[in-house]
Amino acid sequence: MSEKAIVCVDDDEIILNSLGEQLKRAFGDEYTIELASSGAEAMELFAELVAEEVEIPLIISDQNMAAISGDKLLIQLHDLYPETLKILLTGESNAEVIRNLVNVSALYRYIAKPWDETDLILTVTEALRCYEQGARLNIQNQLLLEANQKLGESLALLVATLEATADGILVVNNQGQVIRCNQKFLHLWGIANYASARQNQDRIIDLALQQIKTPYTCNLDSKETVFNYNNYSLLELKNGKVIECYSQTQQLQDLSTTIVWSFRDVTERQKAEQTIKYQAFHDTLTGLANRSLFNCKLASALQKSHQSQNKLAVLFFDLDRFKTINDTLGHAIGDRLLQAVVERLLSCIRDGDTISRWGGDEFTLLLPHIHALEDATAIAARILQALQPPFDIESHRLHVTSSMGIAIYPDHGTDSDTLLKNADAALYKAKDRGRNNYQYYNQTINSQGKQLLQLENRLRYALNNQEFILYYQPIVDITTGKIAKMEALLRWQHPKLGLITPNIFIPLAEENGLIVPIGEWVLEKACLQNKYWQKIGLSPLTIAVNLSPRQFQESDLVDKVIEILQKTGLQTSYLELEITETVTIQNGDIAKNILTKFKEMEISLAMDDFGTGYSSLSYLRQFPFNTLKVDRSFIKNILEAPEDRAIIKAIISLGQGLGISVVAEGIETVESKNFLHSLGCRYMQGYYFSRPVAAKDATQLLQNQDLIVTNIKSV
Repeated sequence: MSEKAIVCVDDDEIILNSLGEQLKRAFGDEYTIELASSGAEAMELFAELVAEEVEIPLIISDQNMAAISGDKLLIQLHDLYPETLKILLTGESNAEVIRNLVNVSALYRYIAKPWDETDLILTVTEALRCYEQGARLNIQNQLLLEANQKLGESLALLVATLEATADGILVVNNQGQVIRCNQKFLHLWGIANYASARQNQDRIIDLALQQIKTPYTCNLDSKETVFNYNNYSLLELKNGKVIECYSQTQQLQDLSTTIVWSFRDVTERQKAEQTIKYQAFHDTLTGLANRSLFNCKLASALQKSHQSQNKLAVLFFDLDRFKTINDTLGHAIGDRLLQAVVERLLSCIRDGDTISRWGGDEFTLLLPHIHALEDATAIAARILQALQPPFDIESHRLHVTSSMGIAIYPDHGTDSDTLLKNADAALYKAKDRGRNNYQYYNQTINSQGKQLLQLENRLRYALNNQEFILYYQPIVDITTGKIAKMEALLRWQHPKLGLITPNIFIPLAEENGLIVPIGEWVLEKACLQNKYWQKIGLSPLTIAVNLSPRQFQESDLVDKVIEILQKTGLQTSYLELEITETVTIQNGDIAKNILTKFKEMEISLAMDDFGTGYSSLSYLRQFPFNTLKVDRSFIKNILEAPEDRAIIKAIISLGQGLGISVVAEGIETVESKNFLHSLGCRYMQGYYFSRPVAAKDATQLLQNQDLIVTNIKSV
């Protein structure tokens, strides 16, 4: 087997060495790579190799060299060694030079500088295979000959670069006949039978037409009208690809015309654009429309309703006490619950209705084309009914209700802002009516809303104007018939509206942060009152004061309590602080640290409204509570509801087992009192013993407890 060599020629030593190294890595096992730095050196090298009977399948020469140019060198070598294939390296594409080389020296290929190593290796591999098979003419020359037959010399440069482009290329003449296409085109269009298509060029268009799924603005509808003018379009193919198409007419030297089509795969770009567009108008958690999309649809629906004189409805609704679930079980559970709720909501609406997530647990619903209020009522009732069954989320069984407000066009507003505002106002009316219901907007709601706003503004001045007062309600020890504790209850004596109960103004104070200074005032006032009772000789008792969850967000809460106790002179053992379970859930570590400090100060701690939360039992062991106050909701129907009786029994047993006192709230009848007493409940509170009373009346109650004792002993 004779030795074979590949000769490389370049007068730039760096380029020459780089070329040699690349070829050695790819072909060094089978071929000797010989280097020459000039045309003269190459001629001498060829003579030496031939004399040594070394076979030279290929020479690769640079075009721009000092003494002799690459094209002239290859022509001279062709005359002497016509079997050797020639590749020209050039930084400039000179059509005349290339055409002359093809004709005179049977140039195999030219490669543009700087070259891509992969392209170089593939080109050399093909050249060597052609040489081994006895090929005398290269593919470029064959394509050039075809181009000369069909389109003339102007197609030579197109053929040279056709396969190098990243786009799919299709060239047709002015009769719509295919002149040329590259492999990228066939790949993009999913045309597998390339050989069959090449035998009959018209088949390429037939195969392409078969791949189209849905033309956007495409002209590929028939052979007669295809590719006859400049055009930009998008195509969707059956394989799921989205292809961008661009055509441009080219005028050749012989005045004939061709149209060159380029095709690019823009599938991923289209998906990205669609994703961005979707995210701009949809809620990522639930997939529902967001505010922007809802507002657009509402505006469009209002315009149609105005033209057709039809009614439409806007519903604004949220989930009752959803924040408690979120704070108690965490946002992950809350998110899962929202997704489950949305599944049920979607089953309740009609085709053409739009439901959106407004934010958090708030939703809006657009009902176009309603004929009467009953249409909106039916859907609202359907939603409330759909939410009745419990939701099972990660081993938690959760019950969810909704409050809904409804506004009708044109009865309750003729523009988007008014309808949404009035539906929102109706939502708050539903909450005032006990939640888990729907309410229609009416003018009275606006009046109530204005009153609430005025009330909030007035609340800011109530503390400085000394409008707050404390009422006191006794907690009775059933075994002794005496008052064991007094709970301080805040009231607002408004100069015009009269006595305002906490359920109205406390949520406002919580929202605007006023609950912090108000809470400090309540604590100081209650401690002073208890100290006064001690000074006038009454038996010492504990004063119970509620702490707001908002107060636990204050870093100086413990210091404030200490300061107030020192200021009033009340011993810590005569103070009990009542907190709700929410406090322990929202900031568990912080709350535990604060409560532990209170416990160390010998301040008694009570968990208020026990039994209404989600993790009460597990939290009891982590926090130093002295007292559990059973929520009045369990007491109300204790004689009729076996479930409530079972819960009460369990709580009393739990308290006894943990050494924690249990206080039953909301005792209104002797039957309830006697039943709880029979279960071992020692402490009770409620209207049966006494309503909350002003300080003067509370003092008289403490001075003369005969009425309390009489009530306790009456069976």
